[in-house]
Amino acid sequence: MKASLERDTGRTLDEWVVIARACPETRPRARSQWLKDNYGLGVNRAAQVLSAAFPSGEGWDEPEKLRAALWTDPASTAIFEAIEQAATALPGVVAGQRKGFTAFSREFQFASVKPAKGGKAVLGLAVTPDADSRLAAPKNEGWSERLKAKIVLESADQVDSSIEALLKQAWERS
Repeated sequence: MKASLERDTGRTLDEWVVIARACPETRPRARSQWLKDNYGLGVNRAAQVLSAAFPSGEGWDEPEKLRAALWTDPASTAIFEAIEQAATALPGVVAGQRKGFTAFSREFQFASVKPAKGGKAVLGLAVTPDADSRLAAPKNEGWSERLKAKIVLESADQVDSSIEALLKQAWERS
């Protein structure tokens, strides 16, 4: 990526880092837009430059740190652990940590879970909302577009046989 950035823009990553650090914006999206507006960088290139200029310390290659940073509330964590146990009991499941959620996949992502305020967690599933009356359509959740339904769980006890059945149904579709 570094080589193609230099080849296509005529500037090294180090030169782009200097430019990015001179950006008057402080929010990531605003910085990205500033790089696009002023230098013509696309979203991926801007993300590459910004991650080098402003490292978060929570790299994709350190999923344990991402997980610890995401799952800080004990009640939300208990729900997550119950979902994780149910999901990983299915054959061939791979858990993948993202900055804002934890994903579960087989061939494709079939479920994700993220913490919610008040010790809750939101479970996204690759099923349609009509699969269960408690499901709703997701809105701007930030996870895979394959996840067509979500449910807000308020306690680990709610991860019961019906949630396990929904996880299995979504798993079968992946």
